[in-house]
Amino acid sequence: MSGAIVTQPDLTLLLDLDGVIRRATTSTNLGGEDTAEWVGRAWTETVVGELAGDKVRRMVADAKRSGVSAFRQINLRFPSGRELPMEFTTVRLGGREGLIAIGRSLQAVSELQSRLIAAQQAREQDYWKLREVETRYRLLFDATQEAVLLLTVNHLRVVEANPTAIRVLGFAPGWEFMPEVAEPDRDAFHAMLLRVREQGRTPGIMIHLGPNRAPYMVRASLISGEAGPAVLLQLAAAGPALPALEAAPAAEPLIERLPDAFVVTDPDGTIRRANGSFLGIAQIGAEGGVLGEPLGRWLGMPGADMPALLAAVQRHRSVHLFATRMTGELGTVTEVEVSAVADHDTRPRALAVLIRDVGRRLASPAAPGDLAAALTAIAGQVGQRPLLQLVRDTTAAVERHYIEAALALAGGNRTAAAELLGLSRQSLYVKLNRYGMDGPAEHVAADD
Repeated sequence: MSGAIVTQPDLTLLLDLDGVIRRATTSTNLGGEDTAEWVGRAWTETVVGELAGDKVRRMVADAKRSGVSAFRQINLRFPSGRELPMEFTTVRLGGREGLIAIGRSLQAVSELQSRLIAAQQAREQDYWKLREVETRYRLLFDATQEAVLLLTVNHLRVVEANPTAIRVLGFAPGWEFMPEVAEPDRDAFHAMLLRVREQGRTPGIMIHLGPNRAPYMVRASLISGEAGPAVLLQLAAAGPALPALEAAPAAEPLIERLPDAFVVTDPDGTIRRANGSFLGIAQIGAEGGVLGEPLGRWLGMPGADMPALLAAVQRHRSVHLFATRMTGELGTVTEVEVSAVADHDTRPRALAVLIRDVGRRLASPAAPGDLAAALTAIAGQVGQRPLLQLVRDTTAAVERHYIEAALALAGGNRTAAAELLGLSRQSLYVKLNRYGMDGPAEHVAADD
């Protein structure tokens, strides 16, 4: 047949109907193995393992019943002691002529699989070594007291900034670095970048950064990454002048001890400073876990409250008692009020945000029988809290009022009060617990 590829089996066995070998023929691929000793022996005696014997018996039975068996893989032991993985199929010759088993060596496939496994193990080892290097890099990146920035080569946009750079310089991922460099220093900085691309690293130069034009000694290195090469900048203050965000270090201990949460963000809401109270509400262990992250990750509903808050600060330069909520990393939701102010009336570079936990105040019940006062207090929050929350607070105030009235009519007997309200005793207990009324109190202490 023209164009057909003819391949010869590596091993051909002529069997009788009981699976006894009558003749064995090998190809040159098997290296001249002598199979004369197999003649007269059962095929099952030439394989390795009980499972292989079962496969042989199944192939013989299938060929006798249907004329041909499926391909099966077995390990064959030659008279020389050599073991080879092979794939066989068995065909019935017709009548009482017996069977023929055709085998193909899988040694090449087995060796390829072994090499693949070895290569995969080596790759996994390289991967874990790379992860270890990345972990060490991240620890050094976050722990160093120098400001460190990672910039894209082409656009000089900040890819990463360590906590010191965020806190001291005010840089955050996504910012462009060049506009922060003083105009007289830009040519020298460009020359340094050209030299970095050619040589990989350069000696430090002096540049002035930020609106205060504070002097910094900057060193640059070229590093490789998955997204392409990047420039690593190390910046050390070269004079007494400091950026605006560290202009009043004496306030730091006071800010840290504030009972209310306090954060400093850039105009887009990226956190550059956070005190311990904020970390507690956000359920984050260290300040490094929030620096460079958007405040909206914890504050408000995603895509809702934060844009409104930032827009209000941009428009009015300050916001007072903005009602929203914070969701911690562990899922705890806290009702809060936010006050915020921008550092400048035009082109602000930073926002100071004070976040107060008002959950206990909102949950505190009105005096018994003082339903009108409770509803008046809730009505005073219109415009500060969402409609859904106002409805929930109103429902809770009314429900609490009528529970108190029922308990008063029942003389404090909860079972009787539940009957007056049309509730089960268990449902009443749940509501008493919800409103903090299940403790010893004058009008709920008695029970049946």
